[in-house]
Amino acid sequence: MSFQSDIRLQRNVLLVGLVLLLVKVYTFYITSSNAVLSDALESLVNIVSGTFALVSLKIASRPSDKNHPYGHGKVEFISGFIEGTLIIIAGLMMIGKATYNIIVLNEVKELMLGILLTSITGFVNFAMGFKLKKQGQKKGSMIMISEGSHLMSDGYTSLALIIGIAVVWISGFVVLDSIISILFGVYVLYMGYKIFRKSIAGIMDEMDMDLVDEFIEELNKERKPDWIDVHNLRIIKFGRDVHIDCHLTLPCYYSLEKSHEQVELFEKVIQRKFEPYTEFFIHADSCIKPSCKLCTLKSCEERKHPFEQKVIWDVNNVLANAKH
Repeated sequence: MSFQSDIRLQRNVLLVGLVLLLVKVYTFYITSSNAVLSDALESLVNIVSGTFALVSLKIASRPSDKNHPYGHGKVEFISGFIEGTLIIIAGLMMIGKATYNIIVLNEVKELMLGILLTSITGFVNFAMGFKLKKQGQKKGSMIMISEGSHLMSDGYTSLALIIGIAVVWISGFVVLDSIISILFGVYVLYMGYKIFRKSIAGIMDEMDMDLVDEFIEELNKERKPDWIDVHNLRIIKFGRDVHIDCHLTLPCYYSLEKSHEQVELFEKVIQRKFEPYTEFFIHADSCIKPSCKLCTLKSCEERKHPFEQKVIWDVNNVLANAKH
């Protein structure tokens, strides 16, 4: 049901985006402004990437199966890769066309009407982007966050375009139109690179250090004396799904049943922070002799050394593939 509402929202954004593209193309037709053309090109990218996003959301909504035991969430990163690539191409086209028109000047006209139409499309883009990004952050969806951020940036750049076109209109300095388009193209390149880089990180299973920091912060806050050590942590995102894999060291004399109880408690503590799309693979280790110096458990039946110091879990020791 959650995925269906996301798909409906993305479909509505796509339809509105198509209308905005037509308005921007018309605005370019009546103004011949390179700055407006840049805005229209980015809207075209929005339509293409939005279509990919809609298809990706439908694929990502499928449950895990025999061939995809971790689900279909990674398709979101593929969609982000395509979107980032298209945005970069659009940015290069904007810069190329504007550079040409610095050398070969073109006449701009009807700029007041262009300002009005750009204002309307910019406001609508920002409003749609805000709603899409907010929904994406709530659901942990990279597709929706990327699409929303992109649309919101359209709103900001439309504001900059309006100011630039107004200056051209007042001053009559036509070459400024192409300069604005180049600056806009550079900004679009930067936005495309950010989306491209994030998608590559997801495809390559790069560790999300922000998630790791949240995990460790929650772990230190909710730490239990029975949890002697946490190490070999791995956190991987498959779209909106988070997979957490780590080793939890427990007292060596705990029964299988008691160890299982502690693992379940450990999962519940972390689940509160990362729900609802979290899957755990917790391996229970038995403590070793050096662990005694770090163990805060007061009633230990097998203690070989007195307690010396409490280890504060951090990125270095929790990610390490070794017991402390």
